[in-house]
Amino acid sequence: MRLLIVKLSSLGDVIQTLPALHDMRQALPSGTVFDWVVEEAFAPLLQATVPGLARVIPVAQRRWRKTPFSPAVRAERARFTQALRAEAYDAVIDFQGLIKSALIARRARLAPGGWRATYGNGSEDCGYEWPVRFMVEQPQPMPPRIHSLQRYRRLAALALGYAPREDGICYDELQVVPVDPDGSVMLVHGTTRADNEWPLAQWAEIGRRLAAQGLPVSVPQASNAEAEFARQLCAAIGPGASVLPRMGLPALAARMAGCVGVIGVDSGLSHLAVALDLPHVQIFSQPRIWRAGPLGINYQVAVGGARAPEVDTVWQAWQSVWRSFHAARDRPVPA
Repeated sequence: MRLLIVKLSSLGDVIQTLPALHDMRQALPSGTVFDWVVEEAFAPLLQATVPGLARVIPVAQRRWRKTPFSPAVRAERARFTQALRAEAYDAVIDFQGLIKSALIARRARLAPGGWRATYGNGSEDCGYEWPVRFMVEQPQPMPPRIHSLQRYRRLAALALGYAPREDGICYDELQVVPVDPDGSVMLVHGTTRADNEWPLAQWAEIGRRLAAQGLPVSVPQASNAEAEFARQLCAAIGPGASVLPRMGLPALAARMAGCVGVIGVDSGLSHLAVALDLPHVQIFSQPRIWRAGPLGINYQVAVGGARAPEVDTVWQAWQSVWRSFHAARDRPVPA
């Protein structure tokens, strides 16, 4: 059996689809082959860290839509279609549930008896465009309110005929070797959404409290604006805080895996911290905390919600996850 996953973006959603991939690999025959279509920015991470994928097929819809009719874009689209249709699929599952992803699923080549599946209806606060249910052979019913991660798992289970699971969330498909373990806590401040941001002064206070406990701080950055924010943040924290050099996602994943924990806003990197099984506090400034935050592990929590949390709330959450993480491993909490 050959199966195509269509999950294009964003980084956090791509990472939260990995437990569904694990479920499928457990439920299906051992010879099942998995391919994945994903936005080009996230393809290197899957290629470098998910060895269970036979092919990762990059697509550049975000970039193509800027100049959709240029000769260069038309040539790139043709090459993408050629790569997409190089294999015939017994199943194509669109985990995105949007017209742009459904069109890709429709373009994929099916083996005899093959089929496509996606969501048959929307769920609260989850991206969905209703015409997609008519673009597949198997539209699957979803509860009106469900966590995003469990929505992906449920879609896979219903489409492939095994019982949906609520427990056993597993990110073992992601395999990252830590690089430069330095005992630091990574502060993930960067986000593509302005309503996800947390103020510099509050980040600095968290950093100073970590430093007072003897925990160094590392701060990633992926743009000039993020680099300037990181520089100001480290200056405000003082000794023990450092700005990480800009690096690609695979390298950053390896660097994060070498940290002792992560505090971050709701972003792809924060979801990566969850997948890496690190102690983690995820900061939300929007009501979607219930459907996007960490699930099932007491040393990974989300704080905030309709409004951004205060420093003390984040700090108390960090102290709690730090204790819980070390208790789970039956070792003393560092002084």
